[in-house]
Amino acid sequence: MYTLYYSPGTASMLVHLMLLETSAAHRLQLVDIDKQQQKDPAYLRLNPNGVVPTLVLDDQPYTEAAAIAMLLAERHPESALAPARGTVAYDLWRQWMLSLSHNLQASFRLWFYPQELGNASHPEALSQAIQQKIARIWDQLDRHLSQQGPYLLGEQFTSADLYLTMLMRWSRNMPHPATEWPALRALTARVVQRPAWQRMMEIEAVDPWPREVQS
Repeated sequence: MYTLYYSPGTASMLVHLMLLETSAAHRLQLVDIDKQQQKDPAYLRLNPNGVVPTLVLDDQPYTEAAAIAMLLAERHPESALAPARGTVAYDLWRQWMLSLSHNLQASFRLWFYPQELGNASHPEALSQAIQQKIARIWDQLDRHLSQQGPYLLGEQFTSADLYLTMLMRWSRNMPHPATEWPALRALTARVVQRPAWQRMMEIEAVDPWPREVQS
């Protein structure tokens, strides 16, 4: 039995999706960000960074959304959310998971948390720079999917596609959301129709997204 400490709409969405895709027995423990519960001493003992997600299995807490998603994919190979070990596809899957974490998710953290750079809000020049950095990543991903899709690993759907779709959702209120890129929009349309995505959105009660794709 897994226990997922989560907050709706955050990076814990990826882990929640993985649990639903694998049909793994789990329970959800809400961490109310508005009430600063992620800073409670009891939670900090599980996750010293004071962020979500945290996944607990056999009294061992695991942190970092990408790492947890990789753990679940490998613990539940029957779900085919990662290629078989020892294959080129497996190596590329690991590469995509780390790239999305280090490049795209890290850029979003800069966008959402200006206080981590010492600002109450971003100066205009910095805001533009972050937007441009994210847009360049969308350019690269859209080009890759156009040439080698429909999924990041071609015909094989994996956890990397769940991860990318979650991160695309984070761009929904930016001046140029990811769904403006045609291949990314097409990936979104496929992933949001998956039962796990729809169930996760229902449980977490977050705003429907993307309306223009789901309509």
